[in-house]
Amino acid sequence: MIARSRWLHQVSGQILAGVLAIGISFYGIGAATAADQPRIVNIYNFIRDNDFRVADSETVLFKATSAQVQLLNEFHLPATFAFQYDALMDTNYQKLFAGPTVTNFELAAWWEIPELLARKAGVPWRGHHEWDPAADVGFSPGYTPEERRKLVDVYMADFKSIFGFYPRTAGSWFIDEVTLAYMSEKYGLVASCNCKDQIGTDGYTLWGGYWNQAYYPSRLNAYMPAQTEAGQINIPVFRMLGSDPIYQHGTTPGLYSLEPVYRDAGGSTNWVAWFMDALIHQPALAFGYTQAGQENSFGWDGMKQGLTQQIRLFATEAKAGSIRVETLAQSGQWFKDHFKLTPPTSVVVLDDWRHQNRKTIWYDSRYYRLNLIWQSNALFIRDLHCFDETVPSPTHETALVGHTLAYTTLPIVDSASWRPPENRRIRYPAALSLDGDGSHLALSGPPTVKELNATDLSIQQPLASGGMFSIVCFETQITFAGTDSHGKPLRWQWRLPGGIRRQSAIQSVTANSINYRSKGKDYELRLPADSGTCTQLDGGSVSLNPSASGQLIFTFETQAAKASANLGR
Repeated sequence: MIARSRWLHQVSGQILAGVLAIGISFYGIGAATAADQPRIVNIYNFIRDNDFRVADSETVLFKATSAQVQLLNEFHLPATFAFQYDALMDTNYQKLFAGPTVTNFELAAWWEIPELLARKAGVPWRGHHEWDPAADVGFSPGYTPEERRKLVDVYMADFKSIFGFYPRTAGSWFIDEVTLAYMSEKYGLVASCNCKDQIGTDGYTLWGGYWNQAYYPSRLNAYMPAQTEAGQINIPVFRMLGSDPIYQHGTTPGLYSLEPVYRDAGGSTNWVAWFMDALIHQPALAFGYTQAGQENSFGWDGMKQGLTQQIRLFATEAKAGSIRVETLAQSGQWFKDHFKLTPPTSVVVLDDWRHQNRKTIWYDSRYYRLNLIWQSNALFIRDLHCFDETVPSPTHETALVGHTLAYTTLPIVDSASWRPPENRRIRYPAALSLDGDGSHLALSGPPTVKELNATDLSIQQPLASGGMFSIVCFETQITFAGTDSHGKPLRWQWRLPGGIRRQSAIQSVTANSINYRSKGKDYELRLPADSGTCTQLDGGSVSLNPSASGQLIFTFETQAAKASANLGR
């Protein structure tokens, strides 16, 4: 394996030079650093037939998809092409994807609802265009459960009549749990994908879920990871669009993802090299994952340069064995074969493409997600949400009302949504020293991040005082511990900033728990006995204090998971 700095330099040079000669076909090949911890890339292009926002849209969109096919064939890479129903029924697309030139491609379903599908299913059409992106028109939650199943039946019948088989995957910005379960159980769907986490973009909010990679969704809530086999839909949902782990966050203006139309992100050679460096070389636990590609509504001119650079790089890294490029169906089947329950994964980035010395770590399990952020030589918890499969989606039994959608989980720390008091910039829980003036723990150099086993991630942060601040993420809990330069317990605490109590859903604070209520659900951040204490401070702040040993533990196991585990004994 090439040294990381030299690898990054070489990759940027390869993309910029545009020189690559590949004379073999490789379909989903390439072994990752460890065979059981692959780095997987899905190239996923979804197809609309027309778009009222684009002049001469049918011509522009078809040209984009045709060019994508040609590019991927040139580099012999597999990809998934997902058809919205209007594109499925267009004979131009049917002819494009017929014959031996598309043997490396998966043909899949893109689950936005156009007028053509609604009318054929006998479902009332409320849109203003043939395709309408309003959430209650263009997406499945906008319809009743009975209507959702009718839409699926019509689509599947026509797909099979055209291609001779049912699609194995279906994607969308969001697909509800009723639709996913029906597609899986009646038509054999093996995987799905949904939009990256975002707040308000295009009127769609998905926030607080399993941040990257993939998860098994709850039968009551497609956005909520399930904790038990009985409570889950047995198809993994992969997260789309390759989010920037540092800057694609609700508190950061702009869009930073692997989409090649974004000049400062997926369209930038330096950013893509930085992003892939982290994917390939940093700890990911079960597997690393990203989704590339582009919807055809952006047009070929907008995506050509960025997508060509990316495909060239993916081909190089797949040939070198650093990544596996495969279809969504292949990834979904691999996931199902390897994991009965959602596995823990991580996304680790220890350098900053903006050169502002930020670092971040995301850890996800089926119980919670945690995001740590390093900035201004201090360490903060930027995000902490917990998951509970018993919380139903707001549209589980009824159709969405209104043109926007919002799906969230259970927030414990949500710096993207909570707002600090006026004139106070920091809204994150901060790691503070209790010696001296209670300032931030002074750090010394970068953290060391290691996988302890298949599920547990260790973060060791040296301190300027000579001590060490340690964090270990386990599947159902997080442990924090500080030691001074002599190895003795450190005096420190997490401080949740005040003035955000009303927005943060905190109901009460006890000696060993913070009690919350959100989405009609009571839940808690619990500290087991002898593993720390909680203290309510003036102004709404809360301090989380370690035990005498210097250790503090957060635990997240749900009642449903405990009951399931007891049944299995």
